[in-house]
Amino acid sequence: MARVRQPSPQTAAVLRALAADPAQWRYGYELGQQVGLKAGSLYPILIRLADRGLLEASWESDPPQGRPPRHLYRLTTAGLETATALAPAAAPAPRTRPEPRGAW
Repeated sequence: MARVRQPSPQTAAVLRALAADPAQWRYGYELGQQVGLKAGSLYPILIRLADRGLLEASWESDPPQGRPPRHLYRLTTAGLETATALAPAAAPAPRTRPEPRGAW
């Protein structure tokens, strides 16, 4: 029996960002800037989504002179279906500061 879980808020944010233009190849740094994730959080998410067949991954074919090729990502059909199924309300709620507690 396959276990189906809701994606984390970070994973949902990545899927929604990619779903904004599903046919366009995107690179990690750009996605990280858009969704507010650092590389240590973003790249494991991208690898996991690719392993699950929700993302296609490819190396940039013609990088500019003097820059190494970048790894590019875009949604597969299954990835787009998953991203579309995510409720907009699944976005993380803004953090609030806890109420100060009185000293006893």
